[in-house]
Amino acid sequence: MKAIIPVAGAGTKLRPHTYTQPKALIPLAGKTILSIIVDQLREAGINEFVFIVGYLGDKIQDYVKEKYPELKAWFVTQSERHGIGHAIQLTRDIVGDDEIFIVLGDTICEYDVKELLDMPCSALGVKRVDDPRDFGVVELGEDGYITRVVEKPQIPKSNMALVGIYRIKETPFLFNCLESNIRNQIMVRGEFSITDALECMIQHGARFQPFKVQNWFDCGKKDTLLESNATLLKKFGGVISPDHNFENTIIIPPVSVAEGCDIKNSIVGPNVTIGEKTTINYSIIKDSIIGSFADLYDIVLTNSLIGSDTEVKGESRSLNIGDNTEIDLGES
Repeated sequence: MKAIIPVAGAGTKLRPHTYTQPKALIPLAGKTILSIIVDQLREAGINEFVFIVGYLGDKIQDYVKEKYPELKAWFVTQSERHGIGHAIQLTRDIVGDDEIFIVLGDTICEYDVKELLDMPCSALGVKRVDDPRDFGVVELGEDGYITRVVEKPQIPKSNMALVGIYRIKETPFLFNCLESNIRNQIMVRGEFSITDALECMIQHGARFQPFKVQNWFDCGKKDTLLESNATLLKKFGGVISPDHNFENTIIIPPVSVAEGCDIKNSIVGPNVTIGEKTTINYSIIKDSIIGSFADLYDIVLTNSLIGSDTEVKGESRSLNIGDNTEIDLGES
């Protein structure tokens, strides 16, 4: 069994943050998006990982080697972004005939990985959504098996959306369908979709079961990322590194603070994640994500996403600023 995690996307909806770091490495509830995914799979016994990298791929590779040195990991470069289907096809030589477990690199779900692995046939993670037109959509037969999958249908016949989790037993079958679709230029909005390859498998006799995830956390945009951060902090509680001595500071849980932070004369929380070695003084912060090595002084922040290596001084604002930025909101 090999896990495949595509993390080659540019994360354009989270710019300016993704100009300098991959979306998968944005801090979330005391971890990163990528570490939450990897930890879920490792706890289920998966130790072989294929990471599909592209934009800022060296940072993904360095992060995995530093945080997970025990993993058997491969890194495949998707030089040109032609979609998830194209990305998965690039792993064929590494995967061979092994069964695979694909999790998209921005997909955080609450589910039992072992239960999904124990299902007798291939399975697709699904969740009921209000508007499925921006997702792959699953249609079910009377026997409960999947009869059809459609990528981003304008008139959906179901509100069961694919969440980006795929457990594939017939791996050569999937790769043959991917290769056929690429050869015949079967695309959706200019990209080769994994959904079309799954539909090819279904039409040629493959059987898929749906697997309903309990929760699906959206990490694609600033507002939904902050909502997901708050939900995960409330559910699992914040983690505060034990080597801190916060001077004249009130912490309102849930809050997650990484190692080496210096916080003084401030109120932090609720629903705040802070990266490592960040300095905060005379500030009030709530419902926000603060990156590593940031310096915040005399500021009131709410619903804000602050990148790493930033300096922010001044008054109350709602901000969305990327890495390596300096902002002074005080009087000149």
